[in-house]
Formats: sequence, structure tokens, C-alpha cells
Amino acid sequence: MQEKKYQMTAEGKIQLEQELEYTIQVKRPEVIEKLQVARSFGDLSENSEYDAAKDEQAQVEARIVQLEAMLRNAEIVEKASTDVIGFGSTIEFVEVGEEDIEEVTIVGSAEADPLDGKISNDSPLAIALIGKAVGDEVEVTLPNGTIMAIAVKAIK
Repeated sequence: MQEKKYQMTAEGKIQLEQELEYTIQVKRPEVIEKLQVARSFGDLSENSEYDAAKDEQAQVEARIVQLEAMLRNAEIVEKASTDVIGFGSTIEFVEVGEEDIEEVTIVGSAEADPLDGKISNDSPLAIALIGKAVGDEVEVTLPNGTIMAIAVKAIK
């Protein structure tokens, strides 16, 4: 079975590499220390600190496996031109009837962070924007069925 490819920018790959290094070099030893301290409390069958540390260890190890898989299957996508919106484009847009200009960058799902203005290329907004140009008005159908009309102001 072929593993999923993770499209990302070169910067996104660097961020994932840094997260992997941090998780292995810092988080993993922290959790091991927590486990050792919890073991010293005695009876493990009624030791909530030990159970919590084991759960945290499982989460850290799962994240390491996930990061390694994403990096192993990383597909670096070069930034699109500034004439049309594509992968890696940063877009300024405004909702029709509103005044606040919003800015998003289209990235792969591995590096998406909507709170930081990075949206997945698989998101409804990105799908609606890809291939559009400055001045275009775009209708975006959101998962809840709402239709949002936006106007593209700039592409960086």
C-alpha cells in the first residue's frame, strides 16, 4: 500500500523537522522523567500520575511516528505565481459587504494552522480561491451550507 503524500512548502517541511527534533530531544525525555517520578510513588495500579504519564508518552510517541511519516512522504510544492492563486499563495480578500481585509496562505494539510492564517489546500476556501486572480469575486460554500462571497484584493 502506498503511503499518502504530504504536500507542503519548503518552510513547512523545515517547521516539521524542527518539531520532530524538539519532540524527540525535549518532550520524550520530559515524559520519561515523569514516568520515573510516578513509578517512585509506589503501587502502579492506583497511581493516577503514572497513568497520566503513560497516556502522555503514547501521545508523544504517536506524534513522532506521524511527523516521521509526513517528512518521509513530503512533497515540496513550489509557490505559485502572483498572477493567479495557487499552492503557497498568500491572498488578501474581503467578504462582500464588509470592510475588514483578511489574509490567508494556502499550504498543505500537514502545515495548516487556521489561527495563524495558514489554510489547507483541501479547505473549501482554498478550493474556491485556487485559479482566481486579483479582482475576482468568489463564492465559497462552507461545510455548514452557508455561502460566503469574497473579493480577491491581492496575491503575494
